[in-house]
Amino acid sequence: MSNKDVKILHFDSNHPLLWEQLEQAGFQNEADFTSSKNEIETKIHNYHGIVIRSRFKIDKDFIDKATNLKFIARVGAGLESIDCEYAKSKNIHLIAAPEGNRNAVGEHAIGMLLSLMNKLNRADKLVRNGQWIREGNRGYELEGKTIGLIGYGNMGKSFAKKLRGFDVEVMCYDILPNVGDENARQVSLQELQQKADVLSLHIPWTSETHKLVNVDFINAFTNPFWFINTSRGKNVVTDDLVTALESGKILGAGLDVLEYEKLSFENLFLSSQSMLSGAEVQSRDLPKAFEYLVQAENVLLTPHIAGWTFESHQKLAQVIVDKIKKLFNSVSSS
Repeated sequence: MSNKDVKILHFDSNHPLLWEQLEQAGFQNEADFTSSKNEIETKIHNYHGIVIRSRFKIDKDFIDKATNLKFIARVGAGLESIDCEYAKSKNIHLIAAPEGNRNAVGEHAIGMLLSLMNKLNRADKLVRNGQWIREGNRGYELEGKTIGLIGYGNMGKSFAKKLRGFDVEVMCYDILPNVGDENARQVSLQELQQKADVLSLHIPWTSETHKLVNVDFINAFTNPFWFINTSRGKNVVTDDLVTALESGKILGAGLDVLEYEKLSFENLFLSSQSMLSGAEVQSRDLPKAFEYLVQAENVLLTPHIAGWTFESHQKLAQVIVDKIKKLFNSVSSS
């Protein structure tokens, strides 16, 4: 199949270079950013590839209707919105782009950690409210701390590389063997829990990682620790996280993702993308754990933007283009 015969349907807007370079390579681009999933299913048999972010789940029923589909490309790192095993059974290639936003995630995790340990968000709010408090905002240094990473793929490696400028010990735990490198020593989960002063998650959301961070997991740590999550919100039991924050077992939490996020990541509980004020959060019928996080001074919250930089917007698109072109170059040459 030559490129000019390949029809690609784009479900979400992305950096314009993705569309432009695919067009230059001869592919046929079409876009549908508004139709419902059911409406798209009526025509998906006409396409050989789809490009998505996280608009809706690509499940078994959708795949069964996509009778000519050769690839699914997600402009992001994770593939949890796709029934991957079923897609593979239909010889559909799965394409993701963790290389595109790994640097952004690593930098975001560093920023969250430094802000938490030095109480930057709390101090900033107090100064803006006319309170010049020095002792109450005394922070901690990273030097001499042990940083534990769970998950040592693209994101974990990026974070570890950026920690090289600090005098810290970095250890990682991963389900795959022999992934440690000069930036992080691979250890057992038990050793990580015994020694870590900081825990940062860099794992996908799977059946194995779902609610991984729960009360038993947290209590297995020897030391009180700072917690960073730039992976997926459903890897954490928020109620148990809050209990640990209240007891001091977790010293502070930087959360770019939350358990309550919609699958698309575009919304939390809300029908709109606007955020509630603190008073409005308390007046709404929302989980008490979420209310606690919003009010807590030792919690830093961001709206799933760790990998959401101007640079990564372009890099993600470029990775997807390159992988699609490589796929069809290999097919045509075989």
